[in-house]
Amino acid sequence: MVLLSNTDWGPEEDESATLFILKHASVVCRCIVLLSSQITWLVIDLDALFKGRLCCFPKDPLGDVETWSESVDKVLGCKAGQIAFREFLKSQYSEENILFWLACEEYKKIKTAPEMISSANRIYSEFVQTEAPRQINIDCGTRENITKNISKPSLTSFDTAQKLIYSLMARDCYPRFLKSDIYQGLLRRSDSR
Repeated sequence: MVLLSNTDWGPEEDESATLFILKHASVVCRCIVLLSSQITWLVIDLDALFKGRLCCFPKDPLGDVETWSESVDKVLGCKAGQIAFREFLKSQYSEENILFWLACEEYKKIKTAPEMISSANRIYSEFVQTEAPRQINIDCGTRENITKNISKPSLTSFDTAQKLIYSLMARDCYPRFLKSDIYQGLLRRSDSR
């Protein structure tokens, strides 16, 4: 067993718990474990990791770090990239963008009408409606169109808003991410292997 405690790092340090795990993922069988700020102890059973039951990546999660500079799609296309980008967006107070984008990606996979209605309402109330807890920055026409059609959602209900948020992330957030300490630190870590 490996025992990692919050005494190994603290909120006063530059690294969040998630980034600590991301940077040191090879120590735990290349597995990234997301931590919430409330978790103070993380116990990882290495036997389970080596059997692959807890491993969420088929390969080294930092193996693709260098390719992330090619496009925002490379970042969004891999789990480790999503985690690192989300941490960066959180530091920029715009985490809602990637959360909305990811929610839309999951929404497009829905197969049943009841699940679609439930998920559409959750996405709408969390990200789209005025004064939503994680309100995304979209134009009023797009917001009004979603509001008008939310009672009869389709798999394309959020496509326009998702494209706007993707464009915002690609144009504004992604270039800053590449210059950030988060990405540069992961790049150095990847290069040193």
